[in-house]
Amino acid sequence: MDIYSQKSRWKIYLALTGLVILLISIFYTNYLAEKLAQGERDMAELWLRSYNDMQKLDLNADITLQTKIIQMNTDIPAILVNEFGKAVLGSNFGPEKNMDIAFLESEIENIKASGASPIEIPNAGAIYYKKSKILTLLHYFPVLQLLLLGSFVLIGYFLFSSARRSEQNQVWVGMAKETAHQLGTPISAIVGWIEHLRMAKPNDEEVQDILNELNNDVLRLDLIADRFSKIGSDPELKEANLYNELDQIRDYMQKRAPRKVEFNFPIQKGAQINAKINQHLFAWVLENLIRNSLDSMGGTGNISATIEEQENEVSIELSDSGKGIPQNKFKTVFQPGFTTKKRGWGLGLSLAKRIIEDYHSGRIFVKSSSVDKGTTFCIKLPKT
Repeated sequence: MDIYSQKSRWKIYLALTGLVILLISIFYTNYLAEKLAQGERDMAELWLRSYNDMQKLDLNADITLQTKIIQMNTDIPAILVNEFGKAVLGSNFGPEKNMDIAFLESEIENIKASGASPIEIPNAGAIYYKKSKILTLLHYFPVLQLLLLGSFVLIGYFLFSSARRSEQNQVWVGMAKETAHQLGTPISAIVGWIEHLRMAKPNDEEVQDILNELNNDVLRLDLIADRFSKIGSDPELKEANLYNELDQIRDYMQKRAPRKVEFNFPIQKGAQINAKINQHLFAWVLENLIRNSLDSMGGTGNISATIEEQENEVSIELSDSGKGIPQNKFKTVFQPGFTTKKRGWGLGLSLAKRIIEDYHSGRIFVKSSSVDKGTTFCIKLPKT
């Protein structure tokens, strides 16, 4: 199992664990709410019976217990109605509203509309009541808990992702600059040996031809070292014709590709679409994409490119007829270390994404792909 499959599984496990915790919380909260609701109904019924008892007893009777029970209700809004269904008295609506018959009648209609049923005593009237504020808040507690938990998870994820991204960037920069530094010494030495051989065999055409090819390879190594040295610094962006850039990359890669691979790149014919790029780094991105296409085609197929000028950006698409990428891997292919090859570090597309997004303020993504049919990568750059 690769690291990204394992990472996806852990995300699923964590999500399921969070869901179980949330369901347990909702179940327990609902249990408490039901118990509290039953307690409030019992209190409302006790309040009704106490009031009726006070009405039936004579003036000299001891009503201390009934009075205390009525006074105990300090948070349940209740409305007493007579045997004819008319409001008589309210409780916990406020001093003025408790005696406002019109207000109490409207509240009764609201309670009926909510589907709540009154507590009735035969030949003694009934009582309508509403949920207390505590019970209402308890019903909303799972929603509040979900919002707080979700906010905590999002903030934590953002902070950890930022810290991890910063750490990865430091590793990238350190590795790139150290690579450029390590390449510098042998490149300088090889250049010196080439010049020494030129002077030693000035009349040997075969040797001079070999030295010319060696010099081309050294220049290529020097370009690679220069690319690595620019990682972590602010590269200089210059306006360039993207048709020219694509043509140069096509010319370089076609000479190194199998003969059965066909390149269909746009022919300029005087057309010009410009964008601000760093030519060395941008060429690196295109080379990585084309090299991946060549690896996926197994020595035969087609690689094509298109350039389209849009309102605020320029779109470059590179397509191949290779093995394709499963849809669930569209984002994973840009993560460091992801590769389907038996050899390689899986850093090419990750570097390409960094170069396009961090240095060119653009975007790179898999536009479309079908298994065994091919893939289309899209690069979008700001329009100059």
